[in-house]
Formats: sequence, structure tokens, C-alpha cells
Amino acid sequence: MRINGFSGMDIDSMVKELMTAKRAPLDKLNQKKTLLEWQRDSYRELNSKMYEFRNTKLQNTYRQSAALNTQKAVVTGNTDAVKAEAGAAANGIKMEVSVAQLATAKAQETDGKGQGYNSRQSLAELANGIKFGQPTTSLGTSDYSKEYKIKINDVEMTFTGQDTVSSIVAKINSKTDLNVKASFDDLTGKFVIASKDLGSTGILDIKAPDAGNNSLMDVFGQNSTAVIKDIAAKDAVVVINGVKLNPPPTSNVITYNGVQMNLLAATASSFTENGDGTVTLTNDKPFTINTQSNPDKALETVKAFIEDYNKMLDTLNTKVGEEKYRTFQPLTSEQRSAMTESDIKLWEEKAKSGLLKNDDILTSLASTMRTIMGEKMGELSSIGITGGKYYENGKIYLDEEKFKKAINDNPQQVTDLLQGTGTGADNSIFGKLYKEMDTTMTKIAERAGTTKFSGDVNSLYKEESVMGKTLKGYNTEITALERRLTEMENRYYKQFTAMETAMTKYQNQASSLSSFFAS
Repeated sequence: MRINGFSGMDIDSMVKELMTAKRAPLDKLNQKKTLLEWQRDSYRELNSKMYEFRNTKLQNTYRQSAALNTQKAVVTGNTDAVKAEAGAAANGIKMEVSVAQLATAKAQETDGKGQGYNSRQSLAELANGIKFGQPTTSLGTSDYSKEYKIKINDVEMTFTGQDTVSSIVAKINSKTDLNVKASFDDLTGKFVIASKDLGSTGILDIKAPDAGNNSLMDVFGQNSTAVIKDIAAKDAVVVINGVKLNPPPTSNVITYNGVQMNLLAATASSFTENGDGTVTLTNDKPFTINTQSNPDKALETVKAFIEDYNKMLDTLNTKVGEEKYRTFQPLTSEQRSAMTESDIKLWEEKAKSGLLKNDDILTSLASTMRTIMGEKMGELSSIGITGGKYYENGKIYLDEEKFKKAINDNPQQVTDLLQGTGTGADNSIFGKLYKEMDTTMTKIAERAGTTKFSGDVNSLYKEESVMGKTLKGYNTEITALERRLTEMENRYYKQFTAMETAMTKYQNQASSLSSFFAS
């Protein structure tokens, strides 16, 4: 606490008045920093809205094939044998389907250790016949360090006695280049390696290791050498409307007449393939697939898209056109202390307005969104999507009846235009909007330090962004300026203290002289 001198002068007030003018550059610098922080926060809020539109809406909803699918597959008969889903290209042809044989994978299976063994056990335990829960005191270091090898599709893998069965299964399955799946059955102790591809296209080549090395497969046999069972691959045998599919499917997921069928079980107890290409089925219980058209889901999808699109575009147009009040700058601490909370709130609403006015990134995005729709407006109009008035800045509208007629008459046309298919998906309306949102979010991330991988409005900023570096510079300047002002303030107090000392000395001398002459 500083104490005023005996001269009667209010030194604190005098120093404060002197420092007020000196602090003006610091106040300006803090205001610049605050404005930049507010602007960065505005970018983050917009980034959150873009993330929702890009990921939640476009990617995870509107670009999904089911979103515009007007077709529904209705299965009757042996419904346990199949799961069916109609696509946009479903042509409505009724199909009676018999599954004589499912496609199976090429595999190798050991004769198994039998019951009592567990996938949590080590190879050392299995190799020495120690069942789960039994003491392992008989095992030594050599048992755990012993190597067991296997070569799958020309890739050799080596394990040791300390590896558990579950870790071995996981390591084999993690090697995606092998394209195989390993499994262990706790009930039988059997170890199985199968090709991931079903039917005759599946590749599985398991070889024993070089002579003198232990084979991994042998560990899972009842004896020191496992009995390996080769399981041959089978192609599916399917008959649709009396016609056997040829070539036979090498998968249990097939698509015909626009309907995807996931075959789950055979419909016949046995079958015989005849020389003329037909199939004789025994105890066959086929299933029948019909398709029904319902445009309501597609209509709701497009209505929701148009609402979200207009909302996103309106947000951008509002931000870039927002009024900027240049006379309303961020308040200093002294100014805030002299105002009420309601006045502060109203002031800051004005100060925060227009922070992104005419922003180049947002202006470009809004323009590109309008261009994407405008370039296809002829085709869009044919399915009931039209543009608004020129002063509505790109807003679009939907004629529901026209859309329902278009998607009933030619669902593929609507799907190709909005969603696209295959390699054309990125050039569709939804695909182009997704790409533009992604590009814009990357630009905002580079400028403001946000992330395009999250919509969290509380996420931390990356310091190595354009704004982050500028704020670093402001902080450095503010720290240096505050230090200089503190030194200046201390110097003023020292000067006034010296003046007080001089005045006190003068008063003492004057007092002494007065008393001398008085005597």
C-alpha cells in the first residue's frame, strides 16, 4: 500500500493520471487481442456447425444409400434362410429363391486337444498337456522360450511357448495381407485357420516349417503331431425362378434384380446337379422376394436436407453480412467497473458484431454452395427442387408432389443426381457439398487453429495457426509493455518521494530559521 506524503498532495491520484495516458497503447493492444480471440471463437462456432452438416448430416445420413431408397424387399416363405434389402435399382420382379448350398471357405482344422483347455493358456501349457487351472510347476525356462512356427500364404510367423492362444489368434488375424481368419474352440481345443474369401476364390496355403522346427499346428493336436483336416471350399448353389446361377456365387451375399440377399442357410436338405445345368432339390423350402415402392422416406430425406442446407447457407450469409460497429471496442477493466452488467452485455453484443463480415473463407464457401446447386438447377428442377428469389441468397425449395412423382418414375435418376454411385459419388450434389465443407474446415483450421475432426465448441486451439501465432505476438508485446509501464510507475513514485523529501527538508530549515529570528 502506498502512503501519500506530508505535503498534502494526493500522489496516488497524480501518478494514476500520469499513467492513464501512458497506458493507452496497452489498452489498444489488449483490445486487439480480445477482438482476435472473439473472432477465433466465432470461427470455432461455425466450425462446429460445419462439422455437424458435413458429418452428421451429409456423410452419415444423406449420402447413405438407404436415405433415398424407395424400394423395400418383402420376404415370404423360408424367412430364416435370408436377409434381403432392396436398392434403388430394384425392378420389382418377383423372385422365388432356393439355396442348395452355401458358399464356404477353404480351411485347415486340427483334431483338437479336447475339453479342459482354454484360449488364455500359453503354448507351453498346451504342448505339455497341462489343462486350464492345473499347476505349471513342471514347466521350465526352455518350455517358455521354445519356438513354434507356421507359414501361411508364404508368410512365416514365429511364436514362443509364453505366447497365449488368444494372442496368437489375434496376431494372425491382425495381418490383413494374409486374408485369413484364425480361431480356437474352448470346447474342443480345435485350432482353425480359414480363408476370409469364400468359395473357389479363397486362397489358403499352410505349410509346415523347415525340418527340425516345431509346427504351431502340432501343439493343438491330441498327440505330438496334430491330425490336420483339410476343409474344401464350396461355391454357393442358388436357383432363382428355376434358373441355376452360373457361374456359381463365391459369396453368400448376392445381388439380383436390384435386391441384395444375404444367404443365411440352405433351403433344401440335399441336392443333385444334373448334366443339363439344372438342380434337383430334396425337401426344398424356398423363399420368395417381392419389392414394394414407398417414396416417403426419400421425401423426408430431401426435405431434411433442404432445411439443413438453407440453415447452413443462412448462417454463412448472416455472418458475412453482419453489421460491424467500429466505435464499440472491447471494454477496458476501468470501463467495465463503471458500467452495469446489462450495459456491459449490450456493449459487447455490438463489439462482437461483424467480426467475420465479408470474411474471404466464408464468402467463398457460400458462393461455392450456390454454384453447386446452380450448375445442376435444370436437373434439380425436374425432380422438384428449385431456387428462391435473387434476394434470398441461394435458398432452395421443394415441390413435394413433383419430387414423389420423379422418384417413383425414375429413382435411379434422383439417386445419381443427389448421391451418385461408385466413383461418381464425389461428383454428386451431396458429394460436392461434403468436399467443399471439408476444404473450408481445413482453411479455418489453418487460420484459427480449430480441428475439422471435431465439432466440440470447447476444443483447444492449435497454437501454430495464423491466429495462434498472432496472439503469441500480442502476448509478448503486452508482457514487455506491462513491464515498462510498471518501471515507469515506480519511477514516478520515486520522483514524487524525492520531491517530498526535499520539501520536508526545506520546511525543517525554514522552521529552524523562524525560531532563530524569533529568539
